[in-house]
Amino acid sequence: MSSAVPVLARPTDVAAQPAASLAVPVPRPTIPAGLTRAARATGITLVRLTKPLLAFALLLGAWELAPRLGLVDEVFLPPFSVVVQAFAELAANGQLGEHISASLTRSVTGFSIALVIAVPVGIAIAWYKPVSDFLNPVLELFRNTAALALLPVFVLILGIGETSKIALIGYATFFPILLNTITGVRTVDPLLVKSAVSLGFSPIQLFQKVILPAAIPSIFTGIRMAAAGSILVLIAAEMVGARAGLGYLITAAQQNFQIPQMYAGIVAISLIGLGFNFALVALERRLSRWRTSPTDA
Repeated sequence: MSSAVPVLARPTDVAAQPAASLAVPVPRPTIPAGLTRAARATGITLVRLTKPLLAFALLLGAWELAPRLGLVDEVFLPPFSVVVQAFAELAANGQLGEHISASLTRSVTGFSIALVIAVPVGIAIAWYKPVSDFLNPVLELFRNTAALALLPVFVLILGIGETSKIALIGYATFFPILLNTITGVRTVDPLLVKSAVSLGFSPIQLFQKVILPAAIPSIFTGIRMAAAGSILVLIAAEMVGARAGLGYLITAAQQNFQIPQMYAGIVAISLIGLGFNFALVALERRLSRWRTSPTDA
């Protein structure tokens, strides 16, 4: 009677097997390059947002606590929550929307007129010396004359209606855009201009492909300054002879001793200014996508 004897594999047989059949493959996690870059960009954005939000939180917290703790008179500086309530009431009854619409119409109209005129004039002054020699004395005279000092002149010549307010805003916003346009064009790298000329660029192509893209950061700096200035001048203009607008709202609330409504108008102005600045920064980044930043490297 024979018994089955198991056949054992010889060491040489095991060694002869390929190593791949003996080892269990362990998959290595792979992180897409795009995901890594997106995560890094998200982290940078969060860090950039944290500090401003913290500063705003501290400011609003101090505003809320100072009147309640008796550090300032609550009559003249109501808590921030009271101002928010007044803001909500003005928005609910439609008054705030009416005043914001009137102010935005005047501000955007005057700002747009100044932008359309200032950029071409600035390019002409920076690029053509005869134009610069001809216009500089007059521009220097008006540049050093404050816009609010000319408010009575605009009212006397153009009347107390919308024309004088729009013209005053256009005058105040013209010079920041003009001066920064001149600076931006004059500081373009001469090597870029010489390279473009050597490649056979026409004057129009030179402005379109080289001068304007290189001058955009400086031009947008002037545009942002002009946008902030347009709001300030607008409020001052609306305090004289206006029946609608945020400046009129602030003045009327102050005269009627409606202090929360007055601060609500001031908050609305601040929010509009922040919105303008945010939109202009986003537009500048879109137009300057060819410029690389250190975080993109």
